[in-house]
Amino acid sequence: MSDTTPTEPVAAGAPEAYPVTVRAQVDEPLHRWLWLVKWLLALPHLVVLAVLWVAFVVLTIVAGVAIAFTGRYPRGIFDFNLGVMRWSWRVQLYAFTLTTDRYPPFTLTAVPDYPGELDVAYPEQLSRGLVWVKWWLLAIPHYVIIGFFLGGPQVGGGLVAVLALIAGVFLALGRPYPRSILDFIVGMHRWAWRVTAYAALMRDEYPPFRLDMGPDEPTNLE
Repeated sequence: MSDTTPTEPVAAGAPEAYPVTVRAQVDEPLHRWLWLVKWLLALPHLVVLAVLWVAFVVLTIVAGVAIAFTGRYPRGIFDFNLGVMRWSWRVQLYAFTLTTDRYPPFTLTAVPDYPGELDVAYPEQLSRGLVWVKWWLLAIPHYVIIGFFLGGPQVGGGLVAVLALIAGVFLALGRPYPRSILDFIVGMHRWAWRVTAYAALMRDEYPPFRLDMGPDEPTNLE
């Protein structure tokens, strides 16, 4: 008689978690009026990030050439580009999503105790053919959706900006940050960051047309 414990079967066709992790929490208590000037306080970050995103684009092109020949994303470039994305997400949370009053650090590295996290799993192998069509062709349907809700990839405009403004009004009235607004805003940014990672050639998995709302990554995708 076998004492092997049977494993629970996995449902066929069940969606898998996307290899881009985006999380955010409301870092309470939040100041009632600080949100009015956060965009101004974040200007030094925005200036640095403008330069870093130029480097991001250039290095993505370099990585694309490497992938086309070797099928691998150079790890140093991957870590740099991921760092730019992490830095941008922290500034987004502080200055535009308004979910934290903690001033973002000037660093490309992960900050585990910051109330926002972004990570992309490093791929060991990438398609040498997809590198030519990901960002300009295959991702176009996602660009349309992101443009409506965010005003462009990670710009922070569109409907999301309106909802963040409403959250700011709640804070000014001494009310907590509305959970429903948080869920939707983080969900849309989660969608946008998945597309950003895909268009930047960091993953081959096509981003799902799915609004995974909430501060944490979904655990039950069935």
